[in-house]
Amino acid sequence: MNKPHRDTILVEDAEIIRHDAFAGDQYVMQVKAPGCAARALPGQFAHITVDPMRPMRRPISIMGAWPEQGRIDFLYKVVGDGTALLARRTVGERISIMGPIGEPFTIKEHRPLLIGGGVGMPPMIFIAQALRHTEQQPFVILGSEVPFPFTSRPSQFMLDGIPDGVIAAMPLLEDWGIPSRLASLQGYAGCHQGYVTDLSRRWLDGLGDERRGEVGIYSCGPHPMLEAVVQLARDYDLPVQVSLEEFMACAVGGCAGCVVEVATQNGPTMKRVCVDGPVFDGYTVF
Repeated sequence: MNKPHRDTILVEDAEIIRHDAFAGDQYVMQVKAPGCAARALPGQFAHITVDPMRPMRRPISIMGAWPEQGRIDFLYKVVGDGTALLARRTVGERISIMGPIGEPFTIKEHRPLLIGGGVGMPPMIFIAQALRHTEQQPFVILGSEVPFPFTSRPSQFMLDGIPDGVIAAMPLLEDWGIPSRLASLQGYAGCHQGYVTDLSRRWLDGLGDERRGEVGIYSCGPHPMLEAVVQLARDYDLPVQVSLEEFMACAVGGCAGCVVEVATQNGPTMKRVCVDGPVFDGYTVF
């Protein structure tokens, strides 16, 4: 089947313009990549050469695209030799990026509930960026079991259903006028002490039946979290899209090393996360 988005994939020699380290071996990297920035959509990713001597690229979700600046933002965590090499790259160096790749989220006419966990946070932030000047005000719930890669601040938005004291928010989202809350099991100040899905239930219950029916869920994170998010959507009979995280080799559909089983009208079939996803209808995967 023809994939229109494949024609948007570029290989660019990108310049690192900012590279900040955060606790928990997390890094936010900004690169000058005008072609990728002009084409990127929420949910897509880039395949990045981490070091000239390491031929295998690494897939990293796009956290934001700023076409007017020709800029792409990434958040990643060091989990192996490849990302450790990437973390050593400095401002002014150039890296090869291939992107944007993959099927993006389909933003529909409802109120988005964005749920991101760990390195699954970037696609949710990218959706929020895309919606910040529209009438669709999303609510963003971010979870992490290592310190968040930003300094939280008290939210300016009071929300029904959110427990008193759960007030920590992501400053960038606050600056965009988008409400957010943070969740963790690590006892961080102002955060919900529990899972992102627990906090999501509290918010959904606070909406009432009519407003709750207007919600659509978007999520990215570890598989157990996504499975819980889809169960949450099922419990409330809400649409849900998920972005899957998988190890990849080629990232353009050639090697079929990132396949997952997906339910279709004709029965189960194997889909490649890189080009058939990474975004899927959550009910077809879980």
